[in-house]
Amino acid sequence: METAVLTSGVAYILGVLAWAVNIYLFVLFGRVLLSWFPNVDLSNPILSGVVSITDPYLNMFRGVIPPIGGLDLSAILAFFALNILRGLLLQSSSQFMGLSLGV
Repeated sequence: METAVLTSGVAYILGVLAWAVNIYLFVLFGRVLLSWFPNVDLSNPILSGVVSITDPYLNMFRGVIPPIGGLDLSAILAFFALNILRGLLLQSSSQFMGLSLGV
């Protein structure tokens, strides 16, 4: 019984982490849209918050994929990595949930 509670707790935590990654994907998508409009005033607290949250993550990929013809393609790799992480979290969550149910 004790292991069922533990595994269901782990499944819940992994599900919450997958949910957080999903939200971050939406914020990252908003940042990519912002980059298409260079005249947007980033002094807005919400927009500057989006930039400050997403730019450190995007900077990790900007060193891997250089801009091609002025286009920054690092966001594609960043989305790909987050989608893999989200999939792994959801798969692990479902496996732990199966363990807690005795399946």
